[in-house]
Amino acid sequence: MRRLLCVHVLLCCLSVAHPFCPSQCTCVVHGRTEGTAARSVLCNDPDMSDIPVNVPVDTVKLRIERTAIRRLPTESFYYLVELRYLWLTYNSITSVDTGSFYNLKVLHELRLDGNMISMFPWESLKEMPKLRTLDLHNNRLTNVPTEAIPYLFNITYLDLSSNKFATLPSDLMDIWPPFNRAPVSTNASQKFVLGLQDNPWFCDCKISKLIEISKMTNTPVVLMDLFLICAGPENLAGVPFQRAELDNCVKPSVMTSATMITSPLGSNVILRCDATGFPTPSMYWAKSDGSQVNNTVQESPGDGTRWSIMSLHGIVYKDAGDYRCKAKNVAGDAEAIISLSIAGTVSTTVPPLRTSVGTEPTIRGTTFVPQTDIPNSPSTAPTVPPRISTTLPAVPRKPKTTPSNGLQKGSFKQTKSQQGGNGRKLAADEKSKKMDASQSVKHLKIVEETIDSAVLLWATDGVPNDAPLTVVYSPYGEDDTKRTLETNAGSGKVLLDGLSSGMRYSVCLVAKGGAAGKDPCIDFYTLDNVEDGGQNQLFMIISGIACALVLPLIAVLLYKILALSCKAQSPASDEEELEKDSYVKFETVSMKRRALNTCPTELWARRATHDSERMLLCSRSSIDSQMTYKSDSSRCEYLC
Repeated sequence: MRRLLCVHVLLCCLSVAHPFCPSQCTCVVHGRTEGTAARSVLCNDPDMSDIPVNVPVDTVKLRIERTAIRRLPTESFYYLVELRYLWLTYNSITSVDTGSFYNLKVLHELRLDGNMISMFPWESLKEMPKLRTLDLHNNRLTNVPTEAIPYLFNITYLDLSSNKFATLPSDLMDIWPPFNRAPVSTNASQKFVLGLQDNPWFCDCKISKLIEISKMTNTPVVLMDLFLICAGPENLAGVPFQRAELDNCVKPSVMTSATMITSPLGSNVILRCDATGFPTPSMYWAKSDGSQVNNTVQESPGDGTRWSIMSLHGIVYKDAGDYRCKAKNVAGDAEAIISLSIAGTVSTTVPPLRTSVGTEPTIRGTTFVPQTDIPNSPSTAPTVPPRISTTLPAVPRKPKTTPSNGLQKGSFKQTKSQQGGNGRKLAADEKSKKMDASQSVKHLKIVEETIDSAVLLWATDGVPNDAPLTVVYSPYGEDDTKRTLETNAGSGKVLLDGLSSGMRYSVCLVAKGGAAGKDPCIDFYTLDNVEDGGQNQLFMIISGIACALVLPLIAVLLYKILALSCKAQSPASDEEELEKDSYVKFETVSMKRRALNTCPTELWARRATHDSERMLLCSRSSIDSQMTYKSDSSRCEYLC
């Protein structure tokens, strides 16, 4: 009896330790015979409206199918740290929170097909770094944002079929071969499966890469359905991708005037490249390490063409290398490489050796190496080690001081050198270097002048590279507005900024401890502001044209006004002029009876006229009429 009780208690403990399965789900454990159990949970109750919260934590595969669940809340599966397969198919899901898949670090497969999702949180994919399969077919998705592309690099199976996609970002195709410029592998396991059928695709240049993939035969990208159909525009509606020919869609092509350029040290270099393509490509420059170059200018003179210029001012050795001119549009991208080499001289200075009392100081040796071509690496500048020559006098010179003084000086120098240790310079030598620095700095040159800046170059002869120098510059003749820059002799160049346009400046190199008044100086001018000058000139031209047109009109108006005012002051003379110009004098007519009229009641209007006036009013008013006018009985025909 006691044994039976112990067995019953043991069975009860085992049942309590066994994970609990949700009431609306079925839990199955696989692989017990092999010693590695894997639990899968299936929930397909049509009355289920929420994600179950009591799923066993050791679940590897969770299937929730054909339920009434409409929303995936935040952290719905955060405790399922071993979950690898999550199927949420053919439910009524319309909303997915950004944090719904939090803590699913080992999830390999996510299926959400057969739902009503219109907005998918693409940024939630970063919570699933090992995700390889993403199934979103048969939903209501309309677009994939460009921001989602970085989260899709690891996806090898992407199903977007049976949605409402009309286009895709052009950059999305760049994450798969052959557009990612990765070597094409013949390994069958490295395939990328895309499901894009049953979507209303608008066949234009934005999906030209997708159309190109559909026409390829040997590519790692496999389409589930090769017969993709265009839904628009009208001239391509119903046309398969394999037969679609896109208008005004051309990949970019880049052309350069030169592929290799060699320029002297400190000079200015301008690199130019031209690109063609449609739509008009965008252009940018990048160095060999991939970093972009900012000092560029580009312009598009017309549709389908663009040029870009990159400028380098006062080049140094680190500027040498490869520069890539890249052009890109939605149809593809292209690039061209320009290699820049720098030619010049490199000087290496060796500090003087310490000498004893009976020998002369060692002469510092400087070796000049002509640089005809520098390798592409901007950080390397090979030089030849300098040769050190030591000069010994044939006849010893007599010191000016006494032997005791000479011995004291020699012993003093030895003591100082011993105290300073190996490699430490003497104070006296350091002072002499500072005194001679200003005399050894020469060949000052302004290589670049702009409206607000300039580049100063100099050369040194027998001066250590770490010798301190001070650059002093100010407007010419204005010593109270001086500005200074600290540098060293080995830099060889310095940028003077903050200048005013169209002014004369004076710049000097001052060595610390040098003699006053012996500093090398140079004057230069900054460029005028061409844009402001051009605007002022245009304004003056327009003003001159306006004045030339308006002044004659004003003169005419003034003349008219003066003429009218003069006429208004002399009305009598105007009346006389009108009388002279009149053809007929109008007189008062009187009503008289007509003698020949049989009807005495009729009245005629007549006036007394002279013969000369009658001739003017007659139908024949000419010289001939005077000759023919003889009969008194003839009647004149009056025209007035």
